[in-house]
Amino acid sequence: MTRDQGVAVVGSGPNGLAAAVTMARAGLAVTVFESAGTIGGGTRTMEIVQPGVLHDVCSAIHPMALATGFFRAFQLERRVRFAVPDASYANPLDGRPAAMAYRDLDRTAAELGRDGDAYRNLYRPLLRSLDGVTDVALGGSMLRVPRDVVAAATLAARVLEQGSALWDVRFRDSAAPALLAGVAAHSIGPMPRLSTAAVGLVLGALGHAGGWPVPIGGSRVISDALEADLRAHGGRIETSREIEDVRELAGYRTIFFDTSARGLARIARRALPTAYRRRLLNLRYGNGATKVDFVLDGPAPWRDPRVAEAPTVHVGGDRSEIARAERDVARGRHPERPYVLLAQTARFDPSRNPAGTEAIWSYTHVPRGSDVDVSEAVLAQLERFAPGFRERIVAMRVTTAEELSQYNANYHGGDFSAGAVTLRQLLARPTLSADPWRTPVPGVYLCSSSTPPGPGVHGLAGWYAARSALRHDYGITSVDLSADASSSLP
Repeated sequence: MTRDQGVAVVGSGPNGLAAAVTMARAGLAVTVFESAGTIGGGTRTMEIVQPGVLHDVCSAIHPMALATGFFRAFQLERRVRFAVPDASYANPLDGRPAAMAYRDLDRTAAELGRDGDAYRNLYRPLLRSLDGVTDVALGGSMLRVPRDVVAAATLAARVLEQGSALWDVRFRDSAAPALLAGVAAHSIGPMPRLSTAAVGLVLGALGHAGGWPVPIGGSRVISDALEADLRAHGGRIETSREIEDVRELAGYRTIFFDTSARGLARIARRALPTAYRRRLLNLRYGNGATKVDFVLDGPAPWRDPRVAEAPTVHVGGDRSEIARAERDVARGRHPERPYVLLAQTARFDPSRNPAGTEAIWSYTHVPRGSDVDVSEAVLAQLERFAPGFRERIVAMRVTTAEELSQYNANYHGGDFSAGAVTLRQLLARPTLSADPWRTPVPGVYLCSSSTPPGPGVHGLAGWYAARSALRHDYGITSVDLSADASSSLP
């Protein structure tokens, strides 16, 4: 069997495109195969509720777009326009002003009253060592030695605090803990827990550093930028092309799978060693999300108007209530008062909406595989903090967790993380290895969120997999990804 057709990438999510761009920049012939009619995976933007109104299909706001290794090397900020609001996220609260997380940590602390100093002291050391913190959290395999041991120890101490029964020891009020719980709940897991705390602290630190950017034109502009660079370096993309069996790619020297671990086990079942395939199938998937998208006839009527200043809103009340909702989901129940993650972008990117309308993106956590329409519970939470929200609805669409898994085969049961975010599965994702992207089959790599550093629009799993392939298969140790580089052959 000849293997001389270069590189194949199965899947065109951010990780697949990051792998493709990196390999193409190394001078290799790259072909991307995408089963859907459009590229993007978790970064698609479409008219899914009403013609003329753009909604992000999956991810909407991008804390890691300007702060992580691959997108920095790729110089994404020179290729895509972002709005970076002063407020990163907000948590409405009952009977009092909302808790607001600004890029300015001191401004955030000033509005937190008697907990301001405690909140500042929690985050200030992380911001001082932000590169070291992101290296620990997003730098690849958890088996490697951190580059900044002090930053690793600082993050670990805070994760131990916020991931345990000690999580409220430093606080006396409810606003600061609500901010922490709202961002930690992105990981879809019970609280307090170490993995949930780690996710929240890192995302929160990014919110107080570079902010949480809104891509102008929707999330699809990120995949558009990656596609443009890939094509500029000779790469090809075939859409509506599903790969069912790895033997269809027999002529390629190197193959990347931007699929879930289970997807790789299915497509490459005849080529994988039995023990490795069993480990892929043993990766545990988390609970899911049901998405509820709205078109309103104007901005959401938040009781605290400052909430409109934040592109992301964590709707769920105080920390105890958010934790209760996430605990219900972990136990297989649909919460009566769910945690709702909401994105409002019209204020920062009016190009997505006709005048007089606003696209509201939201999802809530549900048990894996749920086919329940939870829109009434979501609306009740929104009405609680934005009275009159219901009257402003022009149109809405519900996508259950089960429907989400049908939309994207990687989202098993509606788990868009392609594997539960737990401490064990951060260490072994999907296997315990210093190079978890490389499979036992020569030239075959897994580059999805089923590998480190896990979920998020960061391109890192694809980048790490490509760097591993370049070292092992081609003897190439560095590739220039910058916007000005036209070629990077060694």
